[in-house]
Order: sequence, then C-alpha cells, then structure tokens
Amino acid sequence: MIKIGITGGIGVGKTYVSNILNKMSYPSFNADLIAKKCVKENKFLQESLIENFGEEVFIDNNINKEFLKNIIFNNSKALKKINSIIHPYVNVEFDLWCKQQNSSIIFKEAAILFETGANKKLDFIICVSSNLDLRIKRIKKRDNKSTKDIMKIIDNQMEQSNKEDLSDFIINNNENQSLLLQIQNILETINEDS
Repeated sequence: MIKIGITGGIGVGKTYVSNILNKMSYPSFNADLIAKKCVKENKFLQESLIENFGEEVFIDNNINKEFLKNIIFNNSKALKKINSIIHPYVNVEFDLWCKQQNSSIIFKEAAILFETGANKKLDFIICVSSNLDLRIKRIKKRDNKSTKDIMKIIDNQMEQSNKEDLSDFIINNNENQSLLLQIQNILETINEDS
C-alpha cells in the first residue's frame, strides 16, 4: 500500500483535492477531523489536555475553542504541546484506518504533517499551494473570519514555501490549472516509480 500525504497551509484547498481523490475512488483520511473526534471522545486525551492546560480547556464536556485559541495564538510552545498530546492518538487512528482499506494507494490529509513528524510514515507528500490573496478570500468565505484573524493563523503555521520544499509534489490551486490533470500526472509518476 502506497501512503501519500496531502498538506499545505490553511485555505490552499487540501480538502478540495481530497474530495477529487475520493471521487476517483481513492480513500482519504482527514487528520484534522479525526483530531477533533479524538478530543471529543477520548477520555485519556481529555485528561491529558486538562492536566497540561487546566479545567478551562473544556466547557460542559466540549472543547473551549476560545480558550485554546488564545493559548495557541500567543504561545508557540503551547501549540507544540497540544499537537504532541493530540497527534499520537490521530496516528493510532490512521494506522487502524489503513488496515481497513483495500486500495493500493491511500491518502492522509493533514495541515501539520511535517510539524508532527507524520511525514516519516508516508511514502510521498503532495503540497497543495495557492497564493495568499486567494487563500484569504477562501477562508473568509468558509469561516467568516477577518483578515487579521486569518493572518494570525497563517503566521502560526509553517511557511508555505518550506512545506513545498519538503514535499515530493506540488499542486497549484490558483484556479488557473486543472487540478484533476495535476493529480493524474502525480499518480502516473508514482505508479511508474513503484
């Protein structure tokens, strides 16, 4: 089984690329959604977050997004700590999910592949890339956030150019090239190599 990561900064269109792959019958694991599910359902994970960040992390058994957002935006060490607590659980879920798949190629979509070291367990990495103005426009439309809030998130993420440098393939999602054609070319290259 060939395991391929899909990464890139917020608003580049990772999920859109994953959805195209799903329509092409390739299974795709969304690490960000699974991380939210783990935080909501896993008691050990919840206890670990409370131990490290206090009872305020949860309100009525739900994650306190505002509280966490304030920690993350103002403290890069806290962000690393949160990731180091949550992502081992996500990795376990990914391993279990892989065992249930019968496709020769599977995909893992994650905004923070390199940051968590998850890239080491994958055969190839695709970085979805998009110019900043387009990313901001997409996030505003999707999340109804201000430019200031969006830039805070982007500034807290690994540089997009670094992600591109570390990746095996880059998909340009500036809406001026066919995504399907780029995906097909990458899959052809991977099939030839393996």
